[in-house]
Amino acid sequence: MDVARLAVEVSSEKQASDVLLLDLRGISSFADYFVICSADSTRQISSIANDLERSLRGQGLRAHHREGKDSSGWVLLDFGDVIVHIFSPDQRAYYDLESAWPSAQQIVRIQ
Repeated sequence: MDVARLAVEVSSEKQASDVLLLDLRGISSFADYFVICSADSTRQISSIANDLERSLRGQGLRAHHREGKDSSGWVLLDFGDVIVHIFSPDQRAYYDLESAWPSAQQIVRIQ
């Protein structure tokens, strides 16, 4: 949970919008938490992703996988039990992860 909360904090500090922490424990076999946030530009997507990797590396954690491109409007950072999704508003609406996991508990939402 500490990794997820740190991801929320870093995303929020980088001015991500609509930051959401979902608890997937008991309903997902591949992750315990999703952190989902929006960014208004490719530059901001890149900045949030890079700061998340740097901040978590400072805590001794490395992303197992990074997927997507800033220019695509979506970047995924896989930290094992915590997966961070950084979306442009259009891509977030298209993928609508919040609706894809209706039984997930919302732990934090910063709008």
